[in-house]
Amino acid sequence: MTVSVLFVCLGNICRSPTAEVVFRDRVRAAGLEEHILIDSAGTGDWHIGRAPDPRTQDAAATRGYDMSSLRARQVSAADFEQFDVVLAMDDANLVDLQAMQPSDSAVTLKRFLDYAPHTSIREVPDPYYGGEDGFAQVLNLVEEGAEGLLEALRERL
Repeated sequence: MTVSVLFVCLGNICRSPTAEVVFRDRVRAAGLEEHILIDSAGTGDWHIGRAPDPRTQDAAATRGYDMSSLRARQVSAADFEQFDVVLAMDDANLVDLQAMQPSDSAVTLKRFLDYAPHTSIREVPDPYYGGEDGFAQVLNLVEEGAEGLLEALRERL
């Protein structure tokens, strides 16, 4: 059995690609690459085809994550058929995704940090207009959420 997961933020150059690479790393370490399919996208179209923000890549590289092969794409209606779980990085993107979700879609649509039981934070903050510390905070939150998500998905496999 396989489960497919899509991480979604606004532009797909900071938060959702971070979640993609961190979660992919956790899945690989668990030996579940053939059972869990992973991608990321943005609700907006501003950055389609672009690599993740250099600050995002730098922060990820300091922890051993390589984002160089990722390119931004926009979420589409087909994603609600292709993916089993669609995870929004914040409430605004969750609302946008709920508006896009077809009424007959069986996708599980939640906030990513709903899988992070050890933090009271429920939204991954957008670091784009902030300082360098924001990118490290995103990584901290994403690493925690990735652990909880992997645990939850193991139960579905």
